[in-house]
Amino acid sequence: MSLPPVGQTRFSVGKYEVVATPMPHSAHMLLYAVFLDGKRIGAMASFPSESDCRFLEKPPAVPPLKVLRLTNRPGRPKKNAG
Repeated sequence: MSLPPVGQTRFSVGKYEVVATPMPHSAHMLLYAVFLDGKRIGAMASFPSESDCRFLEKPPAVPPLKVLRLTNRPGRPKKNAG
């Protein structure tokens, strides 16, 4: 028994256009690609809300990574380390 093929669907969420296409090697999962003014700004596996689309358009700033060597000092102190 095989499942019927799912076609591509287009719809709008606010000012964003969303195109749902079937995921490769999946029977029922869809990949939602989000477009703004004809330019692809991202994709997600779950049904996007307008706040998800806004997050894809302008993601928040990410703080710089800390160097592990300077912040992580495991072990006991040396005998003569004051």
